[in-house]
Amino acid sequence: MIDFRKIITIEPGKRSGKPCIRGLRITVSDVFGWLASGMTQEEILEDFPELTQEDILACFAYAAYKENKITIAA
Repeated sequence: MIDFRKIITIEPGKRSGKPCIRGLRITVSDVFGWLASGMTQEEILEDFPELTQEDILACFAYAAYKENKITIAA
């Protein structure tokens, strides 16, 4: 699994502190929004050449990590 901690950054003054990719102004949420709208990973990489396949995989790894940290109170 990709170590998202080397790719996903959180800076309080950038994009309201949302998790971004390598300090860029592209958030994890942006990537998932594009995927949810039907864009393929290849289309995202074509439209945003500053991104890499590893960046997109890091978004998935970050989401999986965050999902595993959620606990549901009974």
